[in-house]
Amino acid sequence: MSTLADDADLAARLAEAGGRIALAVRSSRAFAGTALGDAGDAIVNAFLTRALREQRPADGLLSEEGRDTAARLARSRTWIIDPVDGTNEYAEGRDDWAIHVALAADGAPVVGAVALPARGLVLRSDQPAPLSPLPSRPRMVVSRSRPAREAGRVAKAIGAQTIALGSAGAKAMAVVLGEADVYLHSGGQHEWDSCAPVAVALAHGLHCSRLDGSPLRYNQPDTRLPDLLICHPELAPAVLGAL
Repeated sequence: MSTLADDADLAARLAEAGGRIALAVRSSRAFAGTALGDAGDAIVNAFLTRALREQRPADGLLSEEGRDTAARLARSRTWIIDPVDGTNEYAEGRDDWAIHVALAADGAPVVGAVALPARGLVLRSDQPAPLSPLPSRPRMVVSRSRPAREAGRVAKAIGAQTIALGSAGAKAMAVVLGEADVYLHSGGQHEWDSCAPVAVALAHGLHCSRLDGSPLRYNQPDTRLPDLLICHPELAPAVLGAL
């Protein structure tokens, strides 16, 4: 039987390898535009799902790019993956996209790895780094295409500057890396958008919750998990109060 240390190592190896595959697909120039995003998603998904079924056959599996079934709900452990998080950014040649590999156990995000392939980084739940100190003015990352309605109000309340980034994983990892201090999202996400980032962020000592302060739960019958807050723990009371 695998340990959580084994699972964390597997998640990181798969996220890193999935990132290399995605970069190879992009650099091949065999696809462009939407077709590139579709190809990257499909090819990385095929690799990750086959590897997890080979390596962890007793566990459940949920992928953005796979057909969901009720079978995973009977498993206490379920892997939750987003093969290419931020397909628009990936297809545009940007670097703010990610590969998500996570394990939820009894609904909790216990293992996660988020690769930022274009930056050569893999952030892992089993290798936490110390939190960066807060700057004099907080920085909030928001969607470059769909900023949360609440973001402006919260930014004003805490005196934050806003920074637009692409994928959910890239925004969450900006907070983990100390490049930002708050990531607030509302208006629609699914479990695969946040499970790996939340596992990594929690391991690094960050606050992670729904916008009402309630915990994030995974491997649920309805995969929609529409809102998310990841922030420096010292900012959590002010952000939740502003919400």
